Amino acid sequence: MAERPFLEFEKPIVELEKKISDMKDFAVGESLELSGEIASLEKKLGRLRDDIYSNLTRWQKVQLARHPKRPYTLDYIELMTTDFVELHGDRGYGEDLAVIGGFAKLGDKKVLIVGQQKGRDTKEKLKRNFGMMHPEGYRKAMRLFRLAEKFGLPIVVLIDTPGAYPGIGAEERGQAEAIARNILEMSRLKVPIVVIIIGEGASGGALGIGIGDKIMMLEYSWYSVISPEGCAAILWRDAAKAPDAAEALKVTSSDLVDLKIVDRVIPEPSCGAHSNPQVTADSVREAILEELDKLEKLPINELLKARVQKYRVIGELDE
Repeated sequence: MAERPFLEFEKPIVELEKKISDMKDFAVGESLELSGEIASLEKKLGRLRDDIYSNLTRWQKVQLARHPKRPYTLDYIELMTTDFVELHGDRGYGEDLAVIGGFAKLGDKKVLIVGQQKGRDTKEKLKRNFGMMHPEGYRKAMRLFRLAEKFGLPIVVLIDTPGAYPGIGAEERGQAEAIARNILEMSRLKVPIVVIIIGEGASGGALGIGIGDKIMMLEYSWYSVISPEGCAAILWRDAAKAPDAAEALKVTSSDLVDLKIVDRVIPEPSCGAHSNPQVTADSVREAILEELDKLEKLPINELLKARVQKYRVIGELDE
């Protein structure tokens, strides 16, 4: 059995999986009948998985959102769309490979799909800048959003970023303005917009392409004004306090639905999206199509009014 990457809290599961695999190999190699023992261990494995994944802390869910095998934007595009045509460049400065965008068919529906893309290995991570967009990436996204508006096509956005790129070059090219401009312009695009946080949704890096009529999150994704590590470094001057920060920030999908920041949680397979990417992609596609069917029935003026009102009420407190 090939070793797979795992998180610390997944270690008991991986050890039991290996034990089962070794027992199967031994039974075949020695021509022994061990089906009863194997079945018993597999039942134990199922109970162990249920117990661990039903009692995850907020910090463990953050870690799961960063799992090295978790599906990224290009995986979802491949698994849930057809006829994808990628478009490039901001027509002003250059191409930003941290963001993917293009037209595709989602079921029978034509859409524009835009999402942040991380990398699997070191070379790809550097190429994609770890999913952190530059100003030209936000301007590229807005160019595509306006193109979708021109052709009357709905917009689907997949969020997965540790934040906007904080480098000097990005600041010199107008990072803050690019994000602010996108927030303003997305609020008045005259087509339906559905946003899904598929992994990490950090700060302005997420908001810069994340204004929509419906905001959804995968079950084990996170969404916050700052990463737990960043918050811990500011409040306690100690990034090791990240688990405490995750608890305080309430970053998980269930937290954000309760706070009425997110509209809907999309369930994942019991061990996370990486354990069955196709099932996860099917769930994402179904949720997107359901929401688009509702949004496309609204007159444009009602759609825009509801979109702006959605953000105006976030953070309101009842005395």
